Amino acid sequence: MIQKQQHCLLNRADEACDLLRSHIDQGHVVRIVSHNDTDGLTSAGIFANAIKKAGGRFHVTILPRLRGSNVKELSKSRYKLFIFSDMGSGELRNISKLKGDVIVADHHQIPEEDADFEVESESKEFVHVNPHLFDIDGTRDVSGSGLSYLSVHDFKYYELASLALVGACGDMQLKGGVSGINELIRDEAVERNVIEVKDDLKLAYSNTQPLYKSIAYTYTPPLSGLSADIEKSSEFLSENGISKDKYLADLSSDEYETLKEQLISVNSDVFGEVYKINNIRRELSNVEEYSNLLNSCGKNKEYTAAVGIQLGKYQQMDFALNLLGKYASGMQSGVEWIKREGSIQKDNIQYIYTEDKEQKKVAAAVSSIGIELGFVPDKPILSLMRMDNLVKVSSRTTDNMIEKGVNLGVIMNQASQNFNGSGGGHNIAAGATIPANQMDNFINLVDEMVAYQINNN
Repeated sequence: MIQKQQHCLLNRADEACDLLRSHIDQGHVVRIVSHNDTDGLTSAGIFANAIKKAGGRFHVTILPRLRGSNVKELSKSRYKLFIFSDMGSGELRNISKLKGDVIVADHHQIPEEDADFEVESESKEFVHVNPHLFDIDGTRDVSGSGLSYLSVHDFKYYELASLALVGACGDMQLKGGVSGINELIRDEAVERNVIEVKDDLKLAYSNTQPLYKSIAYTYTPPLSGLSADIEKSSEFLSENGISKDKYLADLSSDEYETLKEQLISVNSDVFGEVYKINNIRRELSNVEEYSNLLNSCGKNKEYTAAVGIQLGKYQQMDFALNLLGKYASGMQSGVEWIKREGSIQKDNIQYIYTEDKEQKKVAAAVSSIGIELGFVPDKPILSLMRMDNLVKVSSRTTDNMIEKGVNLGVIMNQASQNFNGSGGGHNIAAGATIPANQMDNFINLVDEMVAYQINNN
């Protein structure tokens, strides 16, 4: 049954590829619209690379969220093909009004009212590539970038599978091993010598940061007494006779084995499968680190650098690496913030709130880390970030709460609509935008909705 579902999704993606090819052959400039996180940036990067390699032209737009107003603005343009990657499934009705053909390659949950939506038009083509249409889990089994890769797969640019895995990593889909479509993409990437899967220490930023920072910045898996503590990480290395300023790749075999043994004693999960990209710059060779670099570009709205690097244009590499260093440091500060301040507790949820510019960049990520490291309880957490007259909401939860019935994608979509906002996403991670003066009411409603989902599971 699962194979049949996957086959149906792959067929739908082939339809998208055929449509894209026809527009490239006609010399049309393709408009790509994508999300500003790692998965969205790699989704755009995959389409852009495929179009470029096929001799076509494209125009990329990166957005933090797709709103009706964005689609209305796009309707003024005369593009013959629009591609919405890692977004679009929540705006199907508005997108269907565009004059050109449309491809939507999105893995987010489709709003219930649009589950059976179809475009009735003989003058245009509309291909919706979404795993939820075929009862495939878009939270675990395939990312937006994975769907983008499937949608250009017939071009046979297999090297783009690495970007699909980078995007999946950004959406936490590689955590605990791959499954579903992600596994198919991984296996193909290995077979084509695009990536190498090897057992190694799973330390964050190991190619770009010295060990004392790399260990302190490793939150997944959590290293008790070391994660989020630069001073303790430095002492740990000194006690084991390893220079704190060395990089992982610079260790002698004896030093590596010592470090490996000591870290495994802290958390055995720190050693395991690591994905290495072949034939690429060292700074980009680790899938997780590549993911973090693109995420740092996205958080700083440096979309040109993010897409350019994926296209092999490395003029802005030093600039991007500088952003990555600042992002890693900002994450550390954010983790210290949530460790120090904790979260505000409601009956069924918790939340953090900030108006600080730097904290906004990392609030969503550190809220999850806070649960992982035990700084806050294991229940759904909202990160609320003030943006003038609006509040941007990012919600996260855990597998434990999902098993109890929590679906944040449904909650963010339905709760935000009560306050003339918008939202959606996955069961484990979702977002919304609401009027600032309705924030307290929104929090209370979400608290009630979580209780309802758990009690009626």
